[in-house]
Amino acid sequence: MAYFERVGASAFRATGHVGGAWRTDEQHIAPALGLLAHAVELDRDARRDDSLVVGRLSYDILGTIPIDVVETSVRVVRPGRTVELVEATLGHDGRDAVLLRAWLMRPGDTTRVHATPLPRITPPADMPVWDASTVWPGGFVASAEVRREQVEPGRAAFWVRTPLPLVHGEEVSRLASAAGLFDIANGMTVRVDPRDVAFPNVDLTAHLFTQPRGDWLGFDTTVSFGPSGLGLTSSVIHDSGGPIGTIAQILTVRP
Repeated sequence: MAYFERVGASAFRATGHVGGAWRTDEQHIAPALGLLAHAVELDRDARRDDSLVVGRLSYDILGTIPIDVVETSVRVVRPGRTVELVEATLGHDGRDAVLLRAWLMRPGDTTRVHATPLPRITPPADMPVWDASTVWPGGFVASAEVRREQVEPGRAAFWVRTPLPLVHGEEVSRLASAAGLFDIANGMTVRVDPRDVAFPNVDLTAHLFTQPRGDWLGFDTTVSFGPSGLGLTSSVIHDSGGPIGTIAQILTVRP
């Protein structure tokens, strides 16, 4: 079983494993974000053969999505030999639900200067297992294996992986698979009980300075609520080799 099954050239049927956390009859947005990254990479590979890599994924979440067939589209906004801006949409029943703008960049050998001061987090093998379904319902959260070190409400490091492929029967890059987990960050170290206060995110932007490797995706996450209904979930993301980038999600906080 997978999160999606292809049913057309640009159409995919969601399975029950995408069931949402805020509402179980709607899609958790995380797999849809991965699906759009997959669509961008497929479009890139159909158009060019110079292996541009994704440096930024910037998603705007326009609405909720039922667990049903979704359609994707991709267009090049700014073509180029060394950098390219691509826009992709995911929609249902003629209505756009997610908009993605992705920067694709020419890779090069920068091994000599490769470094980051961002601290590592505890490896997954040394973190305790945590059952996220004790806080969240839904098929997506149930499909994820989580290990977590909680510091305080709204502050934690954790690792996430899933045994499910993003799209049934298709080769999917490690980046697209990882992008299908990015949005879980907002729910893994809650500040308050989500039954008392809702705090869905309306966007997600990931900046990557290296491409993810391995099955585990790590997060060093902080959740902040402001005094006027806004919040922010900020994460440094990791693979087995250490930090690889950052994620930010703006929240609408609704007591």
